[in-house]
Amino acid sequence: MAAVARIENVKRHYRMGDNVVRALDGVSARFEEGDFWAIMGQSGSGKSTLLNLLGCLDRPTEGEYWIGDTEISSLDDDTLSEIRGARIGFVFQSFNLIPQLTIVENVEVPLLYQGFAPRDSRERAVELITMMGLGDRLSHRPTELSGGQQQRVAIARALANDPLILLADEPTGNLDSRTARDILDVLIGLNERGKTLIVVTHDEGMSELAEHTMRLRDGKIESLTRRGASTTAGGRA
Repeated sequence: MAAVARIENVKRHYRMGDNVVRALDGVSARFEEGDFWAIMGQSGSGKSTLLNLLGCLDRPTEGEYWIGDTEISSLDDDTLSEIRGARIGFVFQSFNLIPQLTIVENVEVPLLYQGFAPRDSRERAVELITMMGLGDRLSHRPTELSGGQQQRVAIARALANDPLILLADEPTGNLDSRTARDILDVLIGLNERGKTLIVVTHDEGMSELAEHTMRLRDGKIESLTRRGASTTAGGRA
């Protein structure tokens, strides 16, 4: 399969006074089309830093990050923002919906930023919300929906631009167990239809669902696991 993204010996270091924090310290991985990855580790392991890099919200201190055939670490902020808007979809634990907007307007936002015509944006938003089982709630605002319904809207918004990669940051963290399973089923269904999915999570059960599991510890890869096989310290699972 083609690689939609790859990171090569990526490091992200921060200076705090006289100390250097090695949030990521030499991480390499190849994310292929249709992959399902779980990124796991304790707090402080580097999961959030890696998510920010993969989502083009930050740049590595050293190393390379490729999305398709574009190496992004040296791009200027405007170009990075364009790539993020066109190629990356985000799903967050706290949904991050705009409470003043209806759910269809929330899903339209990234399309309008990308220059889609209002009519096309509306049609796409309605299509995605309907696909999420909320076609009868188009005029509702986020506060009128349950947590699971809000997360479905957030997933629809993340899919608006048909991104190469769907990044999910603890997507079930604010949900009860039954609703969490429903949301996981939605994400798994998207992956089964070919969407590349990378989930950052504390949920150990996720490793049983994902094809690939990366465990981080102190900014390094502690292990890479693929169903039926495993490697350690930076190899390709």
